[in-house]
Amino acid sequence: MGFLARQGRSIINRVKGFGYALGYIGKLLSSGLMFISRGKVSRKILVMQLLFTFVEALPICALLGIGIGTSIILMGNAFLVSLGQAQLTYQLLVIVVMREFGPLLIAFVVTARSATAIATEISTMVVNHEVEAYIAVGVNPLDHIAAPRLLGVTFSLFFLNLYFSIFGLIAPAIVIQFISSTSIADYFNNLFTAIEVKYIVISILKSLIFGMIIATSATYYGFKAGRASTDIPIAGLKAVSKSFSMCVLADVFITALSYIL
Repeated sequence: MGFLARQGRSIINRVKGFGYALGYIGKLLSSGLMFISRGKVSRKILVMQLLFTFVEALPICALLGIGIGTSIILMGNAFLVSLGQAQLTYQLLVIVVMREFGPLLIAFVVTARSATAIATEISTMVVNHEVEAYIAVGVNPLDHIAAPRLLGVTFSLFFLNLYFSIFGLIAPAIVIQFISSTSIADYFNNLFTAIEVKYIVISILKSLIFGMIIATSATYYGFKAGRASTDIPIAGLKAVSKSFSMCVLADVFITALSYIL
């Protein structure tokens, strides 16, 4: 009976935790939608989040885009041209850089940089009773702390994905001049022919969803930290692991849905 009782309590706690998580997501999204009515302090937090997540991560994301785009054009030109399928090189480049690999790779970069920082910062505020101070003076922590970070991370991931795609698609135009007789004009003509509207829509959708997943996970586990200082690194680890796994699952779901539809 003791074993059954423990299993029953575990199931009940999991159900309660799931309900709490759904309620938190709903409140966070509503706070994000109403952010335009917030004061200057909240807008300043949004600007600082954009600076840290977007501006400071731009060089590494641009470098990754150049490296991956160049690698794909080199491998595609060496293999597909030998098969007489040179046009598939551009379709492969667009699919990998813009549609599939780009959004997920940028999500990993943002998770590694921002999810840990956000979860650590908020959990430190919980340990130091700063969140309680916000509540005591009538300030909703979700409105002032979580909502700016939700918007900041989501917009940052969207723009980083955009820059990644731009650098990943333009850089090969220079490289291809040294490995084939294709002119820059022919390269961009073939590239624009390979780009489809659905690829752009899927890339945008993935970047926005990944951004919301990362910000929600980071703030959720930050607020769930206990009173001990040892809970601070645990919150960061949970935020990163959940962000990684949820982004991968969302990527698989969106990709499968795009092929089905």
